[in-house]
Amino acid sequence: MSCLFCDIDQHHDQKILFENNLVIYTQNEKYQGALKHSGVIVPVAHRETVFDLTQEEVIATFEILKEVKAYLDLEHKPDGYNVGWNNGAVGGQHIFHAHMHVIPRFKQEPMAYKGIRAHLGSEANKW
Repeated sequence: MSCLFCDIDQHHDQKILFENNLVIYTQNEKYQGALKHSGVIVPVAHRETVFDLTQEEVIATFEILKEVKAYLDLEHKPDGYNVGWNNGAVGGQHIFHAHMHVIPRFKQEPMAYKGIRAHLGSEANKW
C-alpha cells in the first residue's frame, strides 16, 4: 500500500505551494480537510509521527510554517489559526506519515472562537 505523502507526485489533487529540502506544504485542491484554505506541512522522508522527526526536520517545518502564514495572511486574511498534529489512530491520525495541519480561521465561521478544547473537552468526550 502506498503512502499518500511519500507518493505526492502521483496525487494530482495535491498542490505543493512551498518546499525546502526536508519538508513541503501542500493543499488538496478537491478536499479542503478541516476548513477552507487549510493544508499540511509534511516531511519529505517518511516519518510516522511528529515524534519521529529529526531536529533538522523540525527546524525546516517551522521555517516553512512562517512562509505559509505570510502567504495565507496576504492571500486570505484569516482572523486566527489552528496548527497541530494528530499522532496515532487514537489521536485522530488517518495518514500515518507525519503532517502538521495549518488551518486558517475566520470570524464568520459557525465554530469561530472555539479551538480544539471545544471538541476534546466537550461533554461527549468525557469518560
